[in-house]
Amino acid sequence: MKLRTVWRAAAFGLGLGLFTLPAAAQETPPDHAGLTVYNKSCAACHDNPGTTRAAALPAIKLLSPVRLREIISEGGVMAPMAAGLSTQQKTDLIAWLTAGQQAASANWTDALKCPAARSKVDISAPVGSAGFGVDAAQTRNLSGAKAGLSKSDLTKLETAWAIALPNPGSGAGASVLGDTIFINAGQQLLALDAATGCAKWVYQGLSRNTPAIGEINGKKVLALAIGPDIHVIDPANGQLIWKASGQPAELSGGRIRGGVIFVKDKIIVPLSASGVSAGSNPTFECCTGHGSLIALKAADGKRLWEYHTMGEPTYNGQVNSLGVKQRGPSGAPIWSVPVYDPKRNYIVVTTGENTSHPGTDTSDAVIAINADTGKVVWQYQAMAADVWNLACDPFTAKNGPNCPVLYKEGGDGRDYDFGAGAIIVPGLGDKDIVLAGQKSGHMWALDADTGKVMWSQRVGEGSALGGIHWGIAADGATVVAPINDPILGPDKTWRSYAGVYAFDIKTGKPKWAYTASPNCGRERVKAMTNCDTRYGFSSAPLIVDGAVVSGTLGGELFILDAKTGQVLNKLDTVGPIKTLNPIEGKGGSIDAHGVSVGAGMVFVSSGYTSFGETPGNVLIAYRPRK
Repeated sequence: MKLRTVWRAAAFGLGLGLFTLPAAAQETPPDHAGLTVYNKSCAACHDNPGTTRAAALPAIKLLSPVRLREIISEGGVMAPMAAGLSTQQKTDLIAWLTAGQQAASANWTDALKCPAARSKVDISAPVGSAGFGVDAAQTRNLSGAKAGLSKSDLTKLETAWAIALPNPGSGAGASVLGDTIFINAGQQLLALDAATGCAKWVYQGLSRNTPAIGEINGKKVLALAIGPDIHVIDPANGQLIWKASGQPAELSGGRIRGGVIFVKDKIIVPLSASGVSAGSNPTFECCTGHGSLIALKAADGKRLWEYHTMGEPTYNGQVNSLGVKQRGPSGAPIWSVPVYDPKRNYIVVTTGENTSHPGTDTSDAVIAINADTGKVVWQYQAMAADVWNLACDPFTAKNGPNCPVLYKEGGDGRDYDFGAGAIIVPGLGDKDIVLAGQKSGHMWALDADTGKVMWSQRVGEGSALGGIHWGIAADGATVVAPINDPILGPDKTWRSYAGVYAFDIKTGKPKWAYTASPNCGRERVKAMTNCDTRYGFSSAPLIVDGAVVSGTLGGELFILDAKTGQVLNKLDTVGPIKTLNPIEGKGGSIDAHGVSVGAGMVFVSSGYTSFGETPGNVLIAYRPRK
C-alpha cells in the first residue's frame, strides 16, 4: 500500500445543491413554466452531476412536493439560493419536478403494521446498538454476542425482507434494542420487528439522525432531532416524553445533522450551520452560520450550556465583484456525532471548514470540551486556512463572487474538513487515543489528555467527498478507514485510492488495504448514476466479530476480514427489489449512516440522492442462510 502526502485542490462542501445562480439558458417549451425556472436556476449543476456535487435531476424528481418545499423555504438548505425566486416560480418548479409522481399516502406504513403477537417492544431487552457509534466510545465495533452474528454468519447472508420508502433514501442508520430496530425512513421514525420488518409503532417527523438510545431516571428512551427540536420518545410505544428546542439561546443556531448523544444527565446536541451553500448565491452577504454544541438536561430539555466554534459574523471589509458586502468569520460546523470521554469528562467533536474570512483556529479541528461547563479543554487544528464555500469551482476556475480564494486573504479552500466523528480507544500504557478521520485522507491519532498528535497516516490525495467521509471503526487493535476518492472532474491524471485501509491503533502502521474498483457490467451500468466515478467506500463501516462490514457508492455491501482485508462476502443492492409493502423498490448507492447491525441481522439503507450518486428507496435486511 502506497501512502501519498500530496495536497490537491478540492471542490465541494457537505451541502446538497439544489439551485445555482446563474445557469445557462436552454430552449424551453412555452407550456412548462417550471421547466423555465429549472433551466435558468438549476440546470447548470443538476444536469452535470458527474462534475458537481449536485443531485442528478432524476433523483430530485423522486422527492416529494413537501420535501422540495422544505428544501427551498426559509430554514431549508437551499433557501438562500432560491431567495431570488418568486412564490409562483417555486410552485411552478415543484409542480414540474413532481409531475407524474403518484401521491404517497401519509399512512404508507399501514401495510407494515405488526400483528398483535409481534407489536410489543421489550424495553428490558439488552441494547444491541445505542446509536450511530454503536457504543459510548463511538467505536462502531460489535462483538458476535452483541450483534447476534458471527464472522461465519456474515459470509452466508441472504435477504430476509425489504421495505420501500415513498421518498428517496437518505442513508439513515438504525439503533437496536432487543429484537426491535429504530430507524428514520419515509419522514417517520419507525420501530420495526427485526425478523420480519413489520412496524410496531410509527412516530411522525423528518430526521436524518440515527436515533440514540439512553436512559432517563433508569428508564430507556430514544432521542433524536426533528427539525430544530430535540424529541425524547418512549421506545415502548412511540409516545413523546418531551420536546425542546435544540437551538442555542446566546447566538444563532442551525441544522442538527450528526445526531445527539447521552452524557450522564445530559443530551448533547451538535449543530452544523456553516453558510457553505448560501455562499453560492452572489447576492448573499457571505457568510453566516457556525458550529455549536448545546447541552440539554435529559430529564426535561432545559438548556444547561452552549459552546460556539466562533462568535457571530460581522462585516469583514470585503466587498464582492457585484458590490455585495461580505461577512465573517463563519463555518466550522459540527457535521458529525460527538463522543464522550468518561475518564476525563470531555466531549470530543470534529469540525468543518471556514466559509468566509477571517479563518479561525476552530475549523478542520478536533476539540475537547468539558462536559460540565462547555469550556474548551484542548483543540487540534488539522488544517489551517481551509476557507471555502460553494461559490468556488476548482475545475474551471470560474469562481463565483463569494469564493473566499478571490480575496487577498486567500486561503487553501480545499474543503478537507471532518465529516466523520472521533472515537476513543485505549492506547499505549495509560494513554488513551482519540482517533479521527479527515476528508483529506488523513487518519489522526491524538493524545486524549492533551490533543497532541501521537501518529497520523494519509491515504491518497483526499477529496471534498472523502478521503474519509462519514465515519471510521475500531476494535482493540485495528482502526479501519473507508476511502471514497470519487473522480470529480476532467483531470485525466487523477488516481482514486478508493477502498478500505486498516492501521495498527498503537503505532499507526498500515496493516492491510482493499482497493475498490467500479462494477459497471452491461446491465448494471444502466441502473447506476456515474458508475465509473462513484464506487468508493464513503459510508461509515462497522466491525462485527472480526469482520468489516461496509457499503460502497456502487451499491455493494462488502464483508472483509478485519485481520487481513480478504473479501469474505459481497452483496449487490442495486436495482429493483421485492418489498413487503406496495411501493416500488429500487436499490442504489450506500452512503452516510447506511449500514447497521444488530438482532442477528444486517440492515442496509440503499439509495442516496446527493453528490451525483445513484438514488434508491429501500431498507434491506439480511440474515444468515440456515
